[in-house]
Amino acid sequence: MYTEKVMDHFENPRNVGELPDANGIGEVGNPTCGDITKIYLKIEDNIIKDIKFKTFGCAAAVASSSMLTEMAKGKTIEEALRITDMMVADELDGLPPQKLHCSNMAAEAMHVAVEDYRKRQGA
Repeated sequence: MYTEKVMDHFENPRNVGELPDANGIGEVGNPTCGDITKIYLKIEDNIIKDIKFKTFGCAAAVASSSMLTEMAKGKTIEEALRITDMMVADELDGLPPQKLHCSNMAAEAMHVAVEDYRKRQGA
């Protein structure tokens, strides 16, 4: 059902945890399946210097969050905001159709975290 990349990111997730000095935090939940993803950003000079996540959910949700952090780290805010749910799924070599909402949660949580950062900066 899952690709090798999905299983790798599920079994060995990258960037798991919290950032105590995060300056942008975003949380998104999916009421249909009960999954929750929280993204922590440390942004300096418009660059995502660090990114961590905590996800409560299925293998696809954890893998999508892990892959999203790998894709966004080191990018400018503008570059990171161009990352879509389908890009995350594609980087994982695909997700089953019934699990595509899981990749959407990761990208959406990052977008919410960027909005939080901008609010904190007064933008």
